[in-house]
Amino acid sequence: MFEPVIAPSGTLLGLLQRGRGDGTLHALTAPRHEALAALNHCVLSDPRHDWQVENRSLYYARLYLDLHGELGEIEAHLFDPDDLVDTDECRTGLALSVLGHLASYGRQDALELLRRYAALGGNWAWALDELALRDDDAGLRALAEPILARFPAHAEADLVAAVRDAFEPRPWRLWAEDPRPQVGARVRAAQEAGSFDRWQRQMRPSGPRPGWSVQAVFDWAQEGFERGAALYVPAARCLSAVAGPADRAEILRAARDGSDGARCTALRYLTDTHDPDVLDLVEAAVESPSRVVVDAAVDCFERMRSIAAVQRARRWAPRPDVLGAAAGRMLACRGGAQDQELVLHALREAVRGDGPDAPTLWPLVDGAGRLGIACAAPVLRHVYRETASSHLRGHAARALAATDPSFAAGFAVECLWDCEESTREVAARHAETGDARVVDQLRRLAADPAEEAEVQTAVRSRIGPDATAL
Repeated sequence: MFEPVIAPSGTLLGLLQRGRGDGTLHALTAPRHEALAALNHCVLSDPRHDWQVENRSLYYARLYLDLHGELGEIEAHLFDPDDLVDTDECRTGLALSVLGHLASYGRQDALELLRRYAALGGNWAWALDELALRDDDAGLRALAEPILARFPAHAEADLVAAVRDAFEPRPWRLWAEDPRPQVGARVRAAQEAGSFDRWQRQMRPSGPRPGWSVQAVFDWAQEGFERGAALYVPAARCLSAVAGPADRAEILRAARDGSDGARCTALRYLTDTHDPDVLDLVEAAVESPSRVVVDAAVDCFERMRSIAAVQRARRWAPRPDVLGAAAGRMLACRGGAQDQELVLHALREAVRGDGPDAPTLWPLVDGAGRLGIACAAPVLRHVYRETASSHLRGHAARALAATDPSFAAGFAVECLWDCEESTREVAARHAETGDARVVDQLRRLAADPAEEAEVQTAVRSRIGPDATAL
């Protein structure tokens, strides 16, 4: 899948792609055809960098409801000829999730479209999962024959895999009860075969065996690297089972001069056992020409929880390399008030050098909030506005709630419409209720059955003897 092209944050399309609350507020005041065009663009061209951690479907579904949006564009996208050749779930997954939410709000056209796509579309398994949560038994039973027709008699193994790996098992359980032999008996046989497959995999474990030597574990880790599998983490656990005090010298040698697999394994083992020499070995490892070793060394350092590691981080934080960046992240997570300047410097350098979507920003943003670094508020506001990641924006909102006195009357208001439930929860706890829009949205969130329980709990926390907002 290609990286999405994100429009500038000051445009309606850019706001909707980011899932910002201001996107909804601007869409509701824009000409309806412009708002629907931008909304359809987002739903049909998924703007998320990582759909596994970023939410958009409920956000877009609510906007379809508010705009009384038709589903013709979604239907044309789902049944486009590309659906027959492009098997990437990302092409249709967001659209199907939006339809699922619309169906839960009572949109019958969305439910019918999901049923038709489950019967005919390429990404039928996703559509079936959406229906499993929202359709009635009769609707699901009607899909049994179209779904099973996808698996001819010679492709029973594919049917077994589909039943075994189904995210939502409800349809398959219903179909297993069907009295027709071409439906019920076939699904039951696939269920039994899937259970047998799991049992067979459990009975054929691979990897280290009792009695292995330290060198055998190193060799196994290196074999993994040579075939493209990073096995140093499980290899380090195996090393814990086979290594004794007499093996420490051999493990230290491997951490200094071993092959990539052995070196990464030894560093991880020494980290997990709190070896007193591991910090010096990490410092040496980041000079390695092997990127694999450098990444493993940085990962090992960031796993450490000792006072010595934090002290070393204070010494390493000014370094202009990956170890200096890791030191900044460690201080953000585990440093104290005396580390505010170092964390602020690391945050500014990360934004300046890598932009508002840099992976290193997550712990730094959290650290700015945890340490209450008021001077970080301008940088945090920049990250909030510009990042394409709604997940990171939520972290920035939480940090701003702890550092920016203007947050309650500013960004917290728009956060009530944000695509991320954790961000809406922060807003529900902090947004000032002098704005009539805040009161109305709090009431809507409290009454919406699709809203997350944590958000509704935060809304209810605003109701008390002195809270008259609701």
